[in-house]
Amino acid sequence: MSVEDVEGRRARDWYLAAAAVFAVGMAGTTLPTPLYGLYRQQIGFSELMVTVVFAVYALGVIAALLVAGDFSDVLGRRPVLLVAVGLSVLSAVCFLSENGLPLLFVGRLLSGFAAGLFSGAATAAVLELAPPQLGERAGFAATAANMGGLGCGPVLSGVLAQYAPWPLRLPFLVHLALLVAAFAVTGALPETVVPRTPRPPLRPQGMVVPQQTRGAFVPAGLAALAGFSLLGLFTAVAPSFVALTLGVHNLAVSGVVVFSVFCASTVGQFLMVRVGVRRALPVGCLVLTTGMALVASSLLMVSLPVLVVGAVVGGLGQGLAFRAGLTSVSAVAPEEHRGATISAFFVVAYVGISLPVVGVGALTLALGLRGAGLVFATCVVLLSAGVGAFLLRRPLRTD
Repeated sequence: MSVEDVEGRRARDWYLAAAAVFAVGMAGTTLPTPLYGLYRQQIGFSELMVTVVFAVYALGVIAALLVAGDFSDVLGRRPVLLVAVGLSVLSAVCFLSENGLPLLFVGRLLSGFAAGLFSGAATAAVLELAPPQLGERAGFAATAANMGGLGCGPVLSGVLAQYAPWPLRLPFLVHLALLVAAFAVTGALPETVVPRTPRPPLRPQGMVVPQQTRGAFVPAGLAALAGFSLLGLFTAVAPSFVALTLGVHNLAVSGVVVFSVFCASTVGQFLMVRVGVRRALPVGCLVLTTGMALVASSLLMVSLPVLVVGAVVGGLGQGLAFRAGLTSVSAVAPEEHRGATISAFFVVAYVGISLPVVGVGALTLALGLRGAGLVFATCVVLLSAGVGAFLLRRPLRTD
């Protein structure tokens, strides 16, 4: 084997190692999803409080994106990744020490901070560590690590909680072991950012949406909001739907249902390249509309198979629309504001994953879980269908 072959293999190993760290970090953010019912029984709180606990995570992500979204450009990828892994460890410790709502809130907030740091630094590290000829493959690796990690978290905790002892402890102990390995791998990763001399001051980058970007940003942001509302529904309250409305109490099944959404989203993001940005955004919105209609039908029919089909179809549409929207916004944003504009796009997306879901929790007090789910699905159908129809008539700029 030649020296060039050895170096090429090492380069591939490093970008895959960074992707693995990314996946382990993101898995921790959805690890509690199948366990909320157990926490509700143990502590005694309402479905509304479940959604509030979940929304705290999204607030942490948004805060990290606004305050530290570009810190890895200044400090380097590796230091920021090490901090993100450390925050994930503290989050797991909070869940292990949990004796009431306060530590659940703290654990979810720390998990959100970690996810916000991972989103930028880990994505950049995967792309930069990959050999140039693997650019497209590296982009998909970053996407798969993000969505795949989010999907694997509920499967891991659901299976362990259903079939192993200590249902509220063992998932976090296993994740802690994975985080220790991720910390060691991160410490060994090559740094891809050359430190600046003198180093610019670290300051919050905030949200910036330049005038020339708004024509693409508004419809793309609304599509992201609708798509992330779907993800929020499944990661916050889908296990309750499965157990209380559909009568399926197996936590592993709940985990697999949530996994199916993120797996389909990964496939949708992969297919976006073949469909093309201009077509993928409206098509993704309309596929998302179909998926949410199927989710509503599953509640009316009390059918788990229809719910799973709705999750897969909705996740596919979300993946298509999200990657197309992000690509379009990145393309039209001026270079000097690109990072802040992308952060603003993610902020809109994470507003979609939090506020609508809290609304579902509030509606359960008056309408019950089934009625709240139907109202939520109707709102997402109207939003995604409206954006999709608008974009069919006025396709986004991609340059």
